[in-house]
Amino acid sequence: MYAFHGTPPVRTSRPHPHPHPLRRFAGVAAASLFVLSLTACQDGTGFKDGGEATASGSAGVATEGPATTVAPSTAPDSAPASAPAPAPAPKSSAAPSAPSGAGERVLCNGSTTRVTAQPVSRPLDHMLITVKNTGSKTCDLTYHPVLRFDEMQWVPAARPETRPQAVVSLAPGESGYAGVLLSAADGSGEGGTTGHRLTIAFQGRTPLSDGGASATPDLPAAGVAYDSALSVTYWQRSSADALGS
Repeated sequence: MYAFHGTPPVRTSRPHPHPHPLRRFAGVAAASLFVLSLTACQDGTGFKDGGEATASGSAGVATEGPATTVAPSTAPDSAPASAPAPAPAPKSSAAPSAPSGAGERVLCNGSTTRVTAQPVSRPLDHMLITVKNTGSKTCDLTYHPVLRFDEMQWVPAARPETRPQAVVSLAPGESGYAGVLLSAADGSGEGGTTGHRLTIAFQGRTPLSDGGASATPDLPAAGVAYDSALSVTYWQRSSADALGS
């Protein structure tokens, strides 16, 4: 630092007619910076690197908004074909109508009939069994009666030639019949004896099945003689058919 203690000395030398070289270089540098500054102001971009410029451009694109994705339509291109109509159900054939009164038919047995057993004079050694329907419904006499005298251990045979074409049905009040051969007329039968009690069993819808209550008709006081020829007919509609006359 300089200290000034009086009037400074007066320079008598003339200034150099040309500027100093360092001052001239400083002026040129300042002019160049000024020109560059003007150029930057004119293009408006400034001194920005490529990355910032790219970001600026990307931001401009982003302002347009995201593209809208159109969802595919779920509706079919055309209406589905209607389902085929179901085939009509086959018509069932009508069930055959039951005979008149079939729903009211029952089996003839000891609870729905009155049964009698009476020896006859003609033909010889025969007995007639009569069954009368005492009920309020039609009853069927199936197959043939099953006979048992007292405690006998065998079942008399049925004569197959007497089998009717159809089951004998009895309306209320009607009667059916069966004929019994008690013994061989020529004496060929064996084991002759006398029965004092007769039990008549009725059959069901199948041969020798249970047809319900049995019957025990009264017999003559002297009883009924029979032997190994004892046999019976199928149920018949008339007493004449039952006795074979």
